[in-house]
Amino acid sequence: MTDSATEYSVLACDQQPIAVEGLRWILQRAEGFRFAGGVHTLDAAAELIQSTPPSIVILDKSFGTPTLLQWLHQVSIRGSVTSPIVWSPTVSESEALRFLQAGARGILRRSSDSETLVTCMRAVVRGNTWMEEGIFGQGGRRLEPRRPHLTQRELQVASLVEQGLRNRDIARELGIQTGTVKIHLRHIFEKTGVRGRFGLALNALRDRGFFPAEI
Repeated sequence: MTDSATEYSVLACDQQPIAVEGLRWILQRAEGFRFAGGVHTLDAAAELIQSTPPSIVILDKSFGTPTLLQWLHQVSIRGSVTSPIVWSPTVSESEALRFLQAGARGILRRSSDSETLVTCMRAVVRGNTWMEEGIFGQGGRRLEPRRPHLTQRELQVASLVEQGLRNRDIARELGIQTGTVKIHLRHIFEKTGVRGRFGLALNALRDRGFFPAEI
């Protein structure tokens, strides 16, 4: 539960007024949170965060991934105390990873129920990073890396993938061919059961405690 003595303010930044009203309704009934207002542009959200920073800002992904990534990066480098949550009808693994790297603290579906939204907000105000289970269609099933089965070279490749390096950069770093990197990645995916390079990076974030198992 959220500390009853503390009330966290939440700003909604969404292009759909009905979505803002829905968030208002949820927050009026969520213990420990209050609705700080709704805006329909990222510029307006940035101005409010600079003048009277809310605890959380919920951002509509439909502003566009490149635009939202740039906005998150700018807010992050300004040292804002506001924690961004991105919500969207759909989000890919690559988008989720990029949002987290740019400074987002939570990612969830627009179709999530109010309990899931509040759970996300409570995790974020505690300083955690939160992502909805099964958001990539895995039915909530978490794939474990099973790292002991990887060779030393595969561990090196996996570590560099988790840092966001591309295949040609990994090849340059390790002094091997790009084709060899692809072969190592295929073996890594087969051994770990992880889907794709972005799934590998996201699993690494989970293993480092970015996504608590229990909220």
